[in-house]
Amino acid sequence: MINIIGLGYIGLPTALMLASHGQKVVGTDYNSDLVTTLNAGKTTFKEDGLDELFQKALDDGITFTSEYQVTDTYIVSVPTPYDKFSKKIDPSYVISAVKDVMNVCPKGAIVVIESTVSPGTIDKYVRPEIENKGWKLGEDIHLVHAPERIIPGNMVYELLHNNRTIGADDKSVGEKVKEIYSSFCQGDIVVTDIRTAEMTKVVENTFRAVNIAFANELAKICHHDNMDVYEIIKICNMHPRVNILQPGPGVGGHCISVDPWFLVGDYPSLTKVINESMQVNDSMPEYVLNRIHEIMQDNNMTDLSRVGLYGLTYKENVDDCRESPTLQLLENQKRHLAQPLKVYDPFIKKDIVDNQYHNLDEFLNDIDLVVIMVGHNEIRENMDKLMSKIVLDTRKVCDLPKKYSL
Repeated sequence: MINIIGLGYIGLPTALMLASHGQKVVGTDYNSDLVTTLNAGKTTFKEDGLDELFQKALDDGITFTSEYQVTDTYIVSVPTPYDKFSKKIDPSYVISAVKDVMNVCPKGAIVVIESTVSPGTIDKYVRPEIENKGWKLGEDIHLVHAPERIIPGNMVYELLHNNRTIGADDKSVGEKVKEIYSSFCQGDIVVTDIRTAEMTKVVENTFRAVNIAFANELAKICHHDNMDVYEIIKICNMHPRVNILQPGPGVGGHCISVDPWFLVGDYPSLTKVINESMQVNDSMPEYVLNRIHEIMQDNNMTDLSRVGLYGLTYKENVDDCRESPTLQLLENQKRHLAQPLKVYDPFIKKDIVDNQYHNLDEFLNDIDLVVIMVGHNEIRENMDKLMSKIVLDTRKVCDLPKKYSL
């Protein structure tokens, strides 16, 4: 039996995938409301294919509880927040989960850390906790790190098809864990050491963050000199060794916007490029706010209440608002004590900000300038409703007469 610890955006899909591919799985989470919802046969967030996978896992015997189980394999998939001031990871959730595992696990158990951590976290924080309890690593408990590599909006497909990395002290233990993930993973699975596995996950996301920062700087340069950044990127990407990503209103989610800071926090004197890149990305919501004011001046607008932000989530067609550029923009605006902007997102059903709408037509009726912060399918399919509006398109989703770009 496998006990999955933490049933959030990563733990739940992993548990369901394992259960629906022949593994006996019990999912554990301290959030009793979440466990109750799952036991009632309902998922806790929206994701393509998740409900179907959930039903199959239920049919195949998955169960959910707030209690840790006595078993030989644990997969820890709890949050790893970071301190926005020190830029260092907060390992407390991982440490707490491992401590609780030690209270129930038999000798010889395998503990897989799936949570994303900064390089060295397991050596610095997890091993000492185990040793302080009198457990002998490599005999009483086997530590493994198998970082997740999936993205909201495409989780089910990526769980099946993405390559994976498994880090272990003992290669034979790593191979056992590889066999577990191979029950569903059709991608290549590489077995290496724990420190390398920690580093590879963070480096992957850091590479993308730096690339996006380059694109964002290009957008600012092109705006300054009245050039089309998208045309320039398209032409440059025709070169076989160039792959520039797209600029945007900021970087959200719990990977690209967070993981690079782990390196900056741990290696402040060695991460100059990464640090500058992250600051560029973090500056984009304020840059969008400045663009809004420029466009208002161009169109003789004075009433900020006639400006609306389309999209609250951090990316298209998901209900995940973690580190959302829109929320960052609104927080920035609040610091300037400006009049709140109107906001609408078809995926966010509950009010989480002021002036939030829940109907597209009502939202558009009350604004003159719409800022497309997220390229949901809904807005792509309703471009005709924007014909009479002034549009700031930060995601390159439309081609309209009164359209502005970053």
